[in-house]
Amino acid sequence: MCVVAVTRRAGVRSIAGGPGRELLVALLLAFAVLLFVAVLFSGLAHRTVLSTAVLFLLAGFVLGDGVTGVLDLQPGDEIVVGLAELALFSVLYTDGMRVGFSDLRNAWRLPGRALVLGMPLTFGVTALLAHYVAGLSWIEAMLVGAVLAPTDPVFASAIVGRPEVPGRLRSLLNVESGLNDGLALPVVLVLLSVLSRDEADYAALAGELALGVASGFVVPAVAVLLIRSRFTSATPLYAALGGLAIGLMVLALADLTHANLFLAAFTAGITIATFAPDVEKSFSEFGELVTELLKLAAILVFGALISPAFLGEIPLSGSLFGLLALLLARPLAIVVALVRSGLPVAEKAVAAWFGPKGFASVVYGLLILDAGVPGADAMFHLVALVIVASILAHSSTDVPIAHAFARARGRPEPDAPGRADEEAPDVATGAGPGGPATGAR
Repeated sequence: MCVVAVTRRAGVRSIAGGPGRELLVALLLAFAVLLFVAVLFSGLAHRTVLSTAVLFLLAGFVLGDGVTGVLDLQPGDEIVVGLAELALFSVLYTDGMRVGFSDLRNAWRLPGRALVLGMPLTFGVTALLAHYVAGLSWIEAMLVGAVLAPTDPVFASAIVGRPEVPGRLRSLLNVESGLNDGLALPVVLVLLSVLSRDEADYAALAGELALGVASGFVVPAVAVLLIRSRFTSATPLYAALGGLAIGLMVLALADLTHANLFLAAFTAGITIATFAPDVEKSFSEFGELVTELLKLAAILVFGALISPAFLGEIPLSGSLFGLLALLLARPLAIVVALVRSGLPVAEKAVAAWFGPKGFASVVYGLLILDAGVPGADAMFHLVALVIVASILAHSSTDVPIAHAFARARGRPEPDAPGRADEEAPDVATGAGPGGPATGAR
């Protein structure tokens, strides 16, 4: 399903011949080899600062046009945008399944602070830095702030996936990241529309967003009614495919009706988690594997876009912005949001630091380029710099901090194979391994 969709978007219409096929085969081979290497060294990665995400990012950098040229990809290529869109659809769909309404009621206090106070503050501080340090216009600066507001714990997997880390901290980071991708999207779309300087059709934009929510609710709701009908039954094998079928129907209907794909995906996930937790439970492990594969492929492609020449085009003011956005914006916002929350100082500091810029920011940055708005190239350079810096910084500090929590709680440091990418906790309860597999988000 995923390969067909990506190749269709990229214009690769036949499996035989053509430069599109050569690029696709090179990408497939590189991805397969890297995936196998990740499997071989997953035990070592579990005990050290090594990270699967960093492996794919650095490999993409080496294989990209600026170094070896094996993967000759450009940001505007349809295969890049198509793969990123499919991966984000899958991410938001599975994220939504972890945040049903009942789950939110049970685990809302700390994540609510991070989302209601921390996320807008992160957006505001980042926008101020983009305007005054990087020299962007106010609309451009706000767009960069919105793109960099979401977080992705794939680059802090040892924090969100290990039982020695306090459950309330894991729950905070997981619920926050599960929701902020979808919350940032409407802001990104509205600012893109404003920045286009055309006669923006806000009614059409509102219609796309509304259709996304509607299709994301109606399709799963009808599907759940049919699943629960006394005239139907499913074997365990096919029950696991129910969530996939619903997701594909939502994707197809949203595309046909020109609804917003991402809001449709997020709404569909929440609808399933709320009204059909049995469907979510059957699909969760398989869905996480699909999402994980798509995300790693997209990270590989993103790495291929970041060449030495690309980084060299970023001015000193842009580099300063990247440093401040990483070290100041999120930490300051979360510290303020968690004032008088009752969270211990150490946990508050970890929550403030671990707001990795990840997958949603990659896709939203590509949306800026795809829209062709004024200043798109400069904005994408800043976004890419912050994402790369975040991946390297957060992926190299999560394991040492998890070990510090283990020592503080008198537990032995974990050394079992299998990095926490495969052992993330339940977002609502903070339960440790043994719950539904959440993958590397």
